[in-house]
Amino acid sequence: MENKNTLINYVEFKALDIEKTKSFYNHCFGWEFTDYGPTYTAFSESGLEGGFEKTDEDVVNGALIVLYHEDLLQIQDKIVQAGGKIVKEIFSFPGGRRFHFTDPSGNQLAIWSDR
Repeated sequence: MENKNTLINYVEFKALDIEKTKSFYNHCFGWEFTDYGPTYTAFSESGLEGGFEKTDEDVVNGALIVLYHEDLLQIQDKIVQAGGKIVKEIFSFPGGRRFHFTDPSGNQLAIWSDR
């Protein structure tokens, strides 16, 4: 699928134990996994691509909705102008770059780009 600006593109969850989490979702739902180091695994065959990030903190509202946009600086400026707050500056990861923001109600989302 072609990446399109501002569509929900990925969902990310927290996981206390990556191996147990992978085993659970594979056994119950047939999801497949690709590991990106010891603290992250991506899943497929779920209807929407996503991943699990290792955490040692209690998981509360553990889902992170990730949007796509080809121009991170442009969309970041638009978010700030509309009252959003950047809570994690642009950073690189295998496959691209992204940042996190909160909307005016405090919901945290992320936007990534492969450019």
